[in-house]
Amino acid sequence: MSERRQGDGGIGPFRHADHPRPITRRQFLAQGFLTGSAMVMGPSLLGFVRSAEARAQALDCGLGFSPTGRIPFVCFDLAGGANIAGSNVLVGGQGGQLALLSQDGYGKLGLPPTFTPISNPANADPELGLVFHADSAFLRGIRARSSATTRANVNGVVFCAKSDNDTGNNPHNPMYGINKAGADGKLVTLIGTQASDSGGNSAAPMSMIDPKVRPTKVDRPEDDTGLVDTGKLVQLLPDPADAEAVMLAAQNLSDRKVARMNEDQVVSQLIQCAFRQTTDLVANFGNPASLDPRLDPQITGQATSIFTATDLNQSDFRKTASVMKLVVNGFAGAGTIELGGYDYHDGTRATGESKDFIAGQAIGAVLEYAARLATPVAIYVLSDGSLDADGTIDNSTAGRGKFGWRGDNSSTAATFMLVYDPDGRPPLGPAGNQVGWFRASGDVETGATRISDEVTRLAEAVVLNYLALHNAAGQLATVLPTNGLGSGSQLDALIGFANLPRFP
Repeated sequence: MSERRQGDGGIGPFRHADHPRPITRRQFLAQGFLTGSAMVMGPSLLGFVRSAEARAQALDCGLGFSPTGRIPFVCFDLAGGANIAGSNVLVGGQGGQLALLSQDGYGKLGLPPTFTPISNPANADPELGLVFHADSAFLRGIRARSSATTRANVNGVVFCAKSDNDTGNNPHNPMYGINKAGADGKLVTLIGTQASDSGGNSAAPMSMIDPKVRPTKVDRPEDDTGLVDTGKLVQLLPDPADAEAVMLAAQNLSDRKVARMNEDQVVSQLIQCAFRQTTDLVANFGNPASLDPRLDPQITGQATSIFTATDLNQSDFRKTASVMKLVVNGFAGAGTIELGGYDYHDGTRATGESKDFIAGQAIGAVLEYAARLATPVAIYVLSDGSLDADGTIDNSTAGRGKFGWRGDNSSTAATFMLVYDPDGRPPLGPAGNQVGWFRASGDVETGATRISDEVTRLAEAVVLNYLALHNAAGQLATVLPTNGLGSGSQLDALIGFANLPRFP
């Protein structure tokens, strides 16, 4: 290398005699141009420049980590083929959730005659807007982790649709489509508890996948805090304000140096933005409590917290706390939480009730956390296929006198979506609380809608409903150009939600 001195005595960049002027980050690093400042700055100097377009904008460095204004989105992926329809979320015929099925139909969905809304209308519980069975384990779990005030501001939609049993090949997961609809985060776009293309067990539709926003794996608090490395400076100066002051001083020195460099404007802006973004990172996330769910008193650590420290020793609750911390705060745009063990057709009812109660608590925790932060949240619950009952009552305490689960049955499958809004119960769209319907026999009517027998279309319908919450259902063709849902009035039968008042 050769070292060139400028007329004012300053030292210019190192260059090889037979190499061109460096223009890329890789070339900067290869010539040692960034080494010294990276040691001072803590994180890699250029590590937070998010796109090539940002480099060409005149000091528009994307500071402040501003969220996009879209509703945070959490997907629960119940791996194995859980029961959703009937024993948890009520499903009905063409007239909606309370258009009654036959006794045998409800029996296939796990409900003995005394548990059906035929014998007792009180078995239908509308507290969440979306009607659950009054003894739903999901509903009991939601109530265990949320307040009545929170639940009063919830509404939901059940999607009556088949999916294959016990497989991760169902293109169920809508996360990439949710991102295409505008969901993004201050730090990362998508997260998931599994190291998969979808972030969960079920696959994402191929037409939605964008490799640039593949979910970052997050399933424990250390993964949350590991998203940001603010370096040694914050450890030496634990007050983020002091660390920021040092960073600003270094940034000012850098600006003066860059001003004397004979470099292209884009290169100068790239270096200046790198300093500014790193300074902004320390200012916003120098305090570990900003990302760590274990240090968030709403999540744990106080008598009024959603979880106890013991709860967070349980994997499912630890996953939930880690994902909801990032998503509900807007640090991530959307997240998938995979909960395993939902292939519980062992002939009993007790196993399924126990697993469903855990899932319900996880769902309730996300709703309650959103309520405490006064922000909306959308939750989508899916599973790969479903199961049916064998007509044998499980009279154990945990079995609660319901039919035991016999085996897989894709024809009894469904998914559902819940939305919380601090401004009041979310309004419904033209389809209301139920999209599609069940036959009296307890099977999905496959001819009811375009999603009833096509999982990719089901994922597209979830994106459509997410858009509808933002008064943007008309943008579906732009967001998902190859969707198979139709257009105009054809979409009405698939839209369960209307726009929230904050999106007029």
